Amino acid sequence: MTTLNDGWFTEVFQNEGTAFSLKVRGKLHEEQSEFQKLEIYDTETFGNLMVLDGCVMLTARDNFLYHEMMTHPALFTHKNPRKVVIIGGGDCGTLKEVLKHPDVEEAWQVEIDERVTRVSEQYFPELCESNGDPRANFFFGDGVQWMRDIEPNSVDLIIIDSTDPVGPAEGLFALDFYRDCMLALRDGGIVVQQSESPLLHTETIIRGIHKDMKTAGLAHVVTLPFPQPVYPTGWWSCTMGSKTNPLHYFREADAAERPFVTRYYNEATHHAALAQPQFMRDALED
Repeated sequence: MTTLNDGWFTEVFQNEGTAFSLKVRGKLHEEQSEFQKLEIYDTETFGNLMVLDGCVMLTARDNFLYHEMMTHPALFTHKNPRKVVIIGGGDCGTLKEVLKHPDVEEAWQVEIDERVTRVSEQYFPELCESNGDPRANFFFGDGVQWMRDIEPNSVDLIIIDSTDPVGPAEGLFALDFYRDCMLALRDGGIVVQQSESPLLHTETIIRGIHKDMKTAGLAHVVTLPFPQPVYPTGWWSCTMGSKTNPLHYFREADAAERPFVTRYYNEATHHAALAQPQFMRDALED
């Protein structure tokens, strides 16, 4: 539930008994797409804010935390990521980070709602600056079906940059979808799933992701927490699943000497994210 009172946008999380607010100057855009209500606000301190069906998706100020952690840990863990598929990610921030890696030869963004991308091009152009890269490919349609139809053993990295596991995104958290991902991956392939708040969802969502990824055949699974101020509790996570190789080792020298700019990710934050809090260890241990 969201409210807009006295110049404050507030997202209320009824089940958790919490709320998050941002001071706004005004609304820049509103539309009802085929799939969801899309709003853009101008905030006083966090830049432009995107809201989908009343839920905060991203702000200009802090989206780099999410986009960098959804991409670079997996890309530096894989030995040689050449083909990357992003399911969701319509704001194009994840695509931008993927294409910073010069060894990536081909990247696909598979987004169900084209309007998210078109509105992002207008209000978040800094996230869309790599959309014209010759390695970038776009498909607007059902990501679950797209993965079902993809050629087996053809992808190195699959990034599931989805909204919460309700509505159109619910099928992206399902065992059958992970099985399709498993079939699509080459040897050494990795799946990355945005996996909600460790504080709120370790028992209810993250543990289920671990179980389903392993049931699907992904031999190694690990969850990496990271800060995200505009999401519930201010603490978020991604979960990586590997077809064959352990995930606690990565190309540390390459990460340290990366030939591109990051604002959060480096080899030290990668190590830090692998150090799980004890309550997560207890909940996720086999």
